[in-house]
Amino acid sequence: MVVLSREKPINTIGSYLKDHFGIKVVKLALDGGFTCPNRDGSKGTGGCLFCSDTGSGDTAGDIQSQIRLLSDKWPSAKYIAYLQNHTNTYAPADTLRRVYEDALTGHPDIVGLAVATRPDCLSDEVLDVLDEFNRKTFMWVELGLQTIHEQTASAMNRCYGLSSFDEAVAALSERNIRSVIHLIFGLPGETRDMMLDSVRYVCSGDIFGLKMHLLNVVKNSALGREHPDYAPFESMDEYINLVCDALEIIPPDITIHRMTGDAPRPILIAPEWSYKKRSILNGIHLELHRRKTYQGINI
Repeated sequence: MVVLSREKPINTIGSYLKDHFGIKVVKLALDGGFTCPNRDGSKGTGGCLFCSDTGSGDTAGDIQSQIRLLSDKWPSAKYIAYLQNHTNTYAPADTLRRVYEDALTGHPDIVGLAVATRPDCLSDEVLDVLDEFNRKTFMWVELGLQTIHEQTASAMNRCYGLSSFDEAVAALSERNIRSVIHLIFGLPGETRDMMLDSVRYVCSGDIFGLKMHLLNVVKNSALGREHPDYAPFESMDEYINLVCDALEIIPPDITIHRMTGDAPRPILIAPEWSYKKRSILNGIHLELHRRKTYQGINI
């Protein structure tokens, strides 16, 4: 049981991994070479409106280059191989096994695997592969839900319904595979209450972690082309207050993997301040301190 307080207000994945492995563990953002059923015509074309043309993996690369980027900052760290962009379960089982195994064995300091995917790309065959790897390494599967509201999802060209998400979480839970859920705050048409309803909904299920993304409107996305003047939030303070409201209703045993989202400045349209990741995170901690509150206090 996780006990949080004003002194330790958030159950971060960084703290969880350090407790679990006894050492600093960081993620290597990797490009597994996959595509997406919402790009190749299987479910749709063009991808979700908010997704960049790299499949929202603008910083993903190969193992060696990622380790070179991170080793100066964390010279003694271990690594989670994180297959980040596009849909990393969208391939035949043999291909998935090869890519996952290559990721796990690509460096001796890799101690686990994270697989980002869509809830509608978890066939029984794929689940069997994930189960194999879950039994031999520390692993979680990331599900890009973004919102529970079907009207928003349709407008964003997500191309699957909420029932697919429910089925995916249940199937992963049945196999004791950890799930981490992605939500995006600031999607067009969504109110603060709608965003918090998405938080409550996903936290009512058997999930391991939650990622809260700040919507970034970027130049190489359909959203950037169709709505270049859209601003998800009026100010950084508005976003910080929303995240703190969300943290207060998230059960303390759910690990927090992200509280904002930043895009490379050359492609960023809005919010113009979203690249100030450290300022946003510091603002969240300061606001929690001001409120004298912490994750899960309002459940």
